[in-house]
Amino acid sequence: MVKRDMAKVTHEFDLYGKHYALETGELAKQATGACIVRCGESTVLLTAVVSKERRDYDFFPLTVDFIEKMYAVGRIPGGYLKRESRPSEKATLTARLIDRPLRPSFPEGFRNEVQVVATSLVADQEHAVDTVCVMAASAALTVGGVPFEGPLACVRIARDIDTGEFIVNPTYEERDHSDLDLELAGSATFISMLEAGAQEISEEDMLTAMAFGQEAIAAFCAEQETFFAKVREANGEFPVRSYELDEPIPEVHERVFAHFDEMSAALKDADKTARQTKVDELKEAIRAEFSEDEQLEWSRAITTQLKALEKHAMRLMVVETGERVDGRAADEVRPLMIKSDYLPRVHGSGLFQRGQTQVLSICTLGMLNEWQRLDTIEPVDGKRYIHHYNFPPFCTGETGRMGAPKRRELGHGALAERALLPVIPSEDDFPYTIRVVSEVLESNGSSSMASTCGSTLALMDAGVPLTRPVSGVAMGLIQEEGKTVVLTDIQGVEDFLGDMDFKVCGTTKGITAMQMDNKATGLTPEILRKALMQAREGRMFILDAMLDAIPQPREDTKQSAPKILSLTIPTDKIREVIGSGGKVIRGIQDDTGATIDIQEDGTVFIAGVADAANDAMERIKAIVKVPEVGEEYNGRIVGIQPFGAFVELLPGKDGLLHISRMAKGRVEKVEDVLSVGDEVHVRVIEVDEKGKVSLDRIDKPEVAQVKRDEFEGDAPRPRRRTRRPGDNGGPTTERRPRRRHES
Repeated sequence: MVKRDMAKVTHEFDLYGKHYALETGELAKQATGACIVRCGESTVLLTAVVSKERRDYDFFPLTVDFIEKMYAVGRIPGGYLKRESRPSEKATLTARLIDRPLRPSFPEGFRNEVQVVATSLVADQEHAVDTVCVMAASAALTVGGVPFEGPLACVRIARDIDTGEFIVNPTYEERDHSDLDLELAGSATFISMLEAGAQEISEEDMLTAMAFGQEAIAAFCAEQETFFAKVREANGEFPVRSYELDEPIPEVHERVFAHFDEMSAALKDADKTARQTKVDELKEAIRAEFSEDEQLEWSRAITTQLKALEKHAMRLMVVETGERVDGRAADEVRPLMIKSDYLPRVHGSGLFQRGQTQVLSICTLGMLNEWQRLDTIEPVDGKRYIHHYNFPPFCTGETGRMGAPKRRELGHGALAERALLPVIPSEDDFPYTIRVVSEVLESNGSSSMASTCGSTLALMDAGVPLTRPVSGVAMGLIQEEGKTVVLTDIQGVEDFLGDMDFKVCGTTKGITAMQMDNKATGLTPEILRKALMQAREGRMFILDAMLDAIPQPREDTKQSAPKILSLTIPTDKIREVIGSGGKVIRGIQDDTGATIDIQEDGTVFIAGVADAANDAMERIKAIVKVPEVGEEYNGRIVGIQPFGAFVELLPGKDGLLHISRMAKGRVEKVEDVLSVGDEVHVRVIEVDEKGKVSLDRIDKPEVAQVKRDEFEGDAPRPRRRTRRPGDNGGPTTERRPRRRHES
């Protein structure tokens, strides 16, 4: 363990226009190693603990967690418990970002359990905390005396849209003004992990960015060496720890590798299930050659050597004969089966099959208010394009737990989402929230790339006007006995036993996303160039086959999909559309079946199938419309007063038809001519500054004139009485002098 009285050491430095700090010796002293890293004011605590005992595993037991603390951004978590619960998708992807360069850096045969925990302490909303966690993990493991191939670092590379200048670890604002988001991790001499999203940039530009990123990684590794020198100066040499490695047992190796030719023969089968059955049967036969006592004593060693035999036989076959286990050439894509419009009623669907990898992607369109809200420590509210990737156990012919997606599923879904995001239309051009779900129904490698292709088919089938269609392919690498072979469209065994898994997505114009995990330290720029160019050939071959199935996005969305219309209303009319307690808008939605979303700026989005959206739009237009002089309406009488009648011209909008304009001739009482509920044809003759509308009746009816001397038959008309003071009924016209009081 790190000494409890270890002196605090801090190393501050500036690189590429940003300020950083590494610190150890004050926090988490009981961990094997601990380090704080700062970028700007963003701060992360990284701890590493290695178990004292070696585990009886045939794999390296490494666990990495990234813990998002909402206090880092000054927020209280939502929900009833007010406590951080399950990690967000971003937290899971950050944990994967740390794990992927660390895992291959440990020595072969390391079986002590390692747990790395990154805890966000401060997120300043300007500098991201994800990439610097790799440097912090490297520092924590080093000061803890843990053997691994360090130091390691990770950088994010952006490219300014205007100047073309590369930026290392850009701020969020700088990332918004970039056409590249490239994350690279590794040592000073090689790249072990890569993630990228791009706005269709060329292979040459991507290679240039990768070379620049390698230089930046080397600079951060050099700063770590300076930090370690300061720690040694203050605290002496790092603790020397002895960890027993799982070393091969020569006798076991010789007896297992005696079956090399049999393993080579068993591997030559294009069918995954048949091949795996033959390989498993051979492994069991080899294991049976060991006595029961030997199997008990060497159980882990036998399992390890059987895996090594399969790996060596597959790799040697490729580099010596140029033939792969399924008989393909190195640059050959597996047979394709592509179908669009695969499912009825859904908004869009596409089936993509490449060899024994099969993915069915389904697109669903929704209102903009159905966008996904994100509650993370990053300054991102949410997203309107969502991609989900599901990998059930049956797709590999196995049983297993069904439930929440695992880390691998989240990572593959994020890659496919990133690949398609640059070609998704803006909400102004296509005002929908878009969700695509890729169901992996069969898997033998490259399922994430199949989901990218299947999602393109589903989006085009749904009528989403993509800028350009996207395809993807997974590349592999075999380096054996001094020979190197780059493989196109790798299958499962080539991924598992190969040196590299390099996924490339893009359009005819350029790259939109990449992901790479590399186990080979000899990955030269020439090999990377060959892999990228060979990947482009594979992508274009696959894209041509996709365009044969659906040449372009459908001109319109399907009948089953909601039609989304938009209009802008005056902000002072929003209240009228919503109504008291939402009564008006609920009534429109109930009557038409449409869904209505009103923004604060007066933008109204209306979604509905068939004619529902159009009907709702007309209702809203009628509410906000202001009658204009000269317009004619067929209105309904909704109220009567002695001076006239109120006519409903539009929902919630009345006009006054004065008694003098109701008919030809004198009208004594409104009720003589009109009643509540009557329909009248009127014209607007005036709209005053307060919005009050005056009307004139068109096609006025004739009204008989009533003569004064005909009042009550032949009786003379009574003389109007002058009202006197004290009478009820209003003021009098007679003025009498007031009586003076005598003194």
